[in-house]
Amino acid sequence: MKKNLRIIYMGTPEFAVPALELLVENGWNIVGVITAPDKPKGRGQKLIPSPVKEAALKLNLNILQPTNLKSPEFQEELRALAADLQIVVAFRMLPESVWNMPKLGTFNLHASLLPNYRGAAPINWAIINGDKETGVTTFFLKHEIDTGSIIYQENVAILDEDDLGSVYDKLMTMGSKLVVKTVEDIAADTVLALPQDESKALHHAPKIFKETGEINWDNSAESIHNLVRGLSPYPAAWTRFDDKICKIFKTKFFPDQKSKKAIGELETDNKTYLKVQTGKGVLEILELQLEGKKRMKVDDLLRGYKFS
Repeated sequence: MKKNLRIIYMGTPEFAVPALELLVENGWNIVGVITAPDKPKGRGQKLIPSPVKEAALKLNLNILQPTNLKSPEFQEELRALAADLQIVVAFRMLPESVWNMPKLGTFNLHASLLPNYRGAAPINWAIINGDKETGVTTFFLKHEIDTGSIIYQENVAILDEDDLGSVYDKLMTMGSKLVVKTVEDIAADTVLALPQDESKALHHAPKIFKETGEINWDNSAESIHNLVRGLSPYPAAWTRFDDKICKIFKTKFFPDQKSKKAIGELETDNKTYLKVQTGKGVLEILELQLEGKKRMKVDDLLRGYKFS
């Protein structure tokens, strides 16, 4: 096996950390790690490194943090690293001059079964849409985003009790192993990448904004329940109760129930439960965070707070 293959790894968030660690653990030659510049955070606006930078520092890897991927200075630095292969996991869009640089190309790990859920938030949208299955894909980069030839895919079930956090963890672990397998087979020259089947491009996965998470109570209890799961723990689905913003993290739905309240109106005994009539069925809220308070279970909140 060509463990002397020169590899550049690009990634920023926590999702991209296990794959980097696993590559190093397996003896692959990472000649550079490209990640986002440190970001100011909190009251003191202290500069905080990305999770990938933190991991790369622990592994004593060479780190580059360009602000502009098209700048001649950065591209010169990149060229000097003489990479044979580049790997992208949860990074930003690359200009062609960057992804086209290494002789073996650049491959990406995407958290969906491409071509389904191309875009920035594939895990969220698969859960929001009530899918029962998702997965990870490795594919070679080309011009249009998330459209290159597929190297490998692996599937995983989305269970009824899953939310964004649990599916994210499953795909992060599965994806890191798939990245290593992809590198091994590219090095061994046994990869047969196949074009994406456009008939399977059923859904897009656009970026999640605050308004994505606002609950429309005219929708069915089941679809609101899936929205909550798809945005929990972050950024969280939300609504207003008592004129306060209320983030909702965990729910249960009763598709055939009907309460005496109007759609969107809260029903509670102010002791143990919170329920809301939806366009179809009743949604019970199990965990929430009321503006100015921390996340808690409903009965814990109701010990100290009464809804009007």
